[in-house]
Amino acid sequence: MSSADVNAETAFEELAERHRRELLVHCYRITGSVQDAEDLVQETLLAAWRGLDGYEGRASMRTWLYRIATNRSLNALRDRGRRLPETPPPPEPPVEPPAPSRQLEPIWLEPLPDEPEARYESREAIGLAFIGGLQRLPPRQRAVLVLRDVLGFRAAETSEMLGVTEASANGALRRARAALGEGSERESAPLPDSPEERELVARFVEAFEGGDIAGVVALLTDDASLTMPPTPLEYLGPAAIGSFLSTVPAGGRLDRFRLVPTRANGQPAFGCYQLDARAPIGHAYGLMVLTLRNDRVAAITGFPDTGLFRHFGLPRTLPVDLDDRRTSRAGS
Repeated sequence: MSSADVNAETAFEELAERHRRELLVHCYRITGSVQDAEDLVQETLLAAWRGLDGYEGRASMRTWLYRIATNRSLNALRDRGRRLPETPPPPEPPVEPPAPSRQLEPIWLEPLPDEPEARYESREAIGLAFIGGLQRLPPRQRAVLVLRDVLGFRAAETSEMLGVTEASANGALRRARAALGEGSERESAPLPDSPEERELVARFVEAFEGGDIAGVVALLTDDASLTMPPTPLEYLGPAAIGSFLSTVPAGGRLDRFRLVPTRANGQPAFGCYQLDARAPIGHAYGLMVLTLRNDRVAAITGFPDTGLFRHFGLPRTLPVDLDDRRTSRAGS
């Protein structure tokens, strides 16, 4: 390889690294999967490097990368079809859940770990409610909406990226906006890591780990929801959520769980560990993300796929001090 080729490769790698995180978030918004997004970013950068000779500079490098990433993501959705992920079994046999408030269309949705100092176009553009709403749109509609309303690409740029007419792209955008609706409760959520957020999260953890279901329910808004993608069940309101918490997690024994704090989608989250009945250890149970509104919890979203723990730097097992109820974050 000549020195010119080496210099070109180095320059491309530096440029690609500057866009890696935003491309990851973009692929995640379209696919709803952090695991798929990581693979798609690698594919995008590899395809861009291989096609560098054909890049004529008619669009910015960023636009070119987004075009590749968008189409790779749409191809991945077509290949996936309606297949939903299989999740590992819980540490103990699950309990039959109570009747839900309603059944939803199953969607593929995973939480995205926050990255220190990461910046997004807006708080709403990465929130779980928005990402979940995107996953209920047809793939092309969600791609158009993200490119136009989140990333700010012009109509002509968007239609060229997707290989459709401008009229077709504009029509998809109108339908996507109508289906997704407007407004977001993230506007009324406490600021990340603010005293208000820390206080509310601490109260939630204290009640949950203390087995105080009534205390957890008291922290909920009147219209709070509990969901567990891809399970198509939704529990609406404090009474329904209380019924679920009293029945399903460890048979209602919330005190058999330890919550290790983390963050996902710009929101407070936890790695949940179920205590072993015979040893001072907790086993990975699932991830839980809270959506906050003012001084209450507006939504609890559970993710049973413990394979996601590695993305959050969380261990599979957690040593537990049963005497003073404190936990160590070091795992095995």
